[in-house]
Amino acid sequence: MENRKIPNRWLQLILAVIVMMSISSPQYTWTLFVKPIQSHLGLGLVGLQFTFSLLIILQTWFSPIQGYLTDRFGARVLISVGSILTGLSWVLSSLVTNLAALYVSYGVLGGIGTGIIYVGIIGLVVQWFPDHRGLAAGLAAAGYGFGAIFTTFPITSLIQSIGYQQTLLIFGIIQGVIGLVAAQGLRAPDKAVSALLNSVRVVTAQSQTSQTPREMLKNPIFWVLFVMMSLLSTSGLMVTSEVGPFSHDFGVSNALVFGLSALPLSLTISRFTNGLTRPFFGWISDRIGRENTMLIAFLLEAAAIALLLVFRQNAVAFVLLTGVVFFGWGEIFSLFPTMLTDVFGTEYATTNYGFLYIAQGIGSLLGGPAAAYLESITGSWIPVFTMVACLDVVTALMAVLVLRPMCSRWFKQKFVGDSSVFEPVTQ
Repeated sequence: MENRKIPNRWLQLILAVIVMMSISSPQYTWTLFVKPIQSHLGLGLVGLQFTFSLLIILQTWFSPIQGYLTDRFGARVLISVGSILTGLSWVLSSLVTNLAALYVSYGVLGGIGTGIIYVGIIGLVVQWFPDHRGLAAGLAAAGYGFGAIFTTFPITSLIQSIGYQQTLLIFGIIQGVIGLVAAQGLRAPDKAVSALLNSVRVVTAQSQTSQTPREMLKNPIFWVLFVMMSLLSTSGLMVTSEVGPFSHDFGVSNALVFGLSALPLSLTISRFTNGLTRPFFGWISDRIGRENTMLIAFLLEAAAIALLLVFRQNAVAFVLLTGVVFFGWGEIFSLFPTMLTDVFGTEYATTNYGFLYIAQGIGSLLGGPAAAYLESITGSWIPVFTMVACLDVVTALMAVLVLRPMCSRWFKQKFVGDSSVFEPVTQ
């Protein structure tokens, strides 16, 4: 068999990263708008913060439908729609005069729009890169984690100079246009290209046949992955949602570290490590296997959580260890979708990942309201940190003691792997 060429798949990845970066701000810069909106509309904090909860819930819990529509109508069409909805959510949010309208614009439209794009992009890139599936999914997910780095300071500056309403309007148009333009070049591989991709030499075990969502939901491997992702999501989302309150309770939020306030410095470093870990551990998993990588990364997360608790009153340790926490956590957004596609194939990858992505919504409830409730009834963050560190250890052990044997049996029936029968393809 002579070498053959796969068309434009790296261009697909570049466009995917651009689109993901364009939808990062609704989640990661929301906190910058809270005080201005609260002051302008005269809202209570609890009611206002439910806007953010709506964004995350609709982004995750509707993902099976969003994934199905992407598989049905194509990545370009649905991701274009998602970009329009995401941009429109900010434009309409700039005009609202009451909380209900903010729920609909920022929460509902933003959650649906970003959810379509997130699930659609991850489902797309894992189809294009069977040989670098972990790296590709990691880079795409990193776009979501990194994107807000480029908008945080401009948004902060504009809010101070022209107000939050004009800032929402301007950035709503910018992020909508960028996503829409980039989406026009996206497409899933057709059957001929998919057959060509399947001839690429791979190291990790991969199923040769694809399972429909109905078949996947009957398979215990999916539910093991779902439980594992729920537990790991709880850990990272606890730190994401509660870092402000517990840094204040630990007495380090306003301390100076390297000449900067500890809490915003921690948030900046965490955004960087949260993006970096996704392609890094994705790349590692392409070489040593998904389960082995999960063991290493999840134990790192547990250790960072435990050390953060031990050194909770040390501002320097707080800044550095929160960065390590996110480095040990963010890779779930590359490891789980790649593992899911390895097991259940590429044909229904987007819809299938939509079902798994619901796990993050469960993690947001456990790591947010449930963790806050546990702290309120115990009067201490120690039980919360202990709980999430234990969840990390349990999930790490599940990867090698439960998931690996189940997948080993599965791949004996439906296996594609590193074998001399597969010839390399010119990329």
